[in-house]
Amino acid sequence: MVLIDDLKNSLKNIAGEWQEKNSLWEFKAVIAERKSFLNKKKLTYSAKMRINEEAKEVKFTEMLKESGFGLSAGGGGMDGEISPGFGFKTESYNTLSGVREGSISEQSDLFGKKYDYQFEWGTIRKTVEAIAKQNGYEFKYQITSLGL
Repeated sequence: MVLIDDLKNSLKNIAGEWQEKNSLWEFKAVIAERKSFLNKKKLTYSAKMRINEEAKEVKFTEMLKESGFGLSAGGGGMDGEISPGFGFKTESYNTLSGVREGSISEQSDLFGKKYDYQFEWGTIRKTVEAIAKQNGYEFKYQITSLGL
């Protein structure tokens, strides 16, 4: 598919990986990691694209996702004692509105309190939109991936 080849070529300088499942293409990049004793967390950017050849359109959505596992300590015991535990936690934050840069920036501000990173997700969205239009496709930004 020419469009996907163009997208992969345009984004090859960004460390990430492409996956395709049931005609849904995803570009995923780990943008930050935090490690501590027996604990590891990572922040991942995900851009998903559904390409409709008949309608000549590309539906696009993006999100930041935090996941991690390891030993943690929390105040769940009696009398405020610390209780160690093993856990796995995943949190996802979808962009909340249209093409507005602020929504994913707000997510970044939230995660920026925990992680030190610089990642230009706006570049990815703009690149996908430009390549889609160059190939004669309409670009549609989706708020959530449910519509993909």
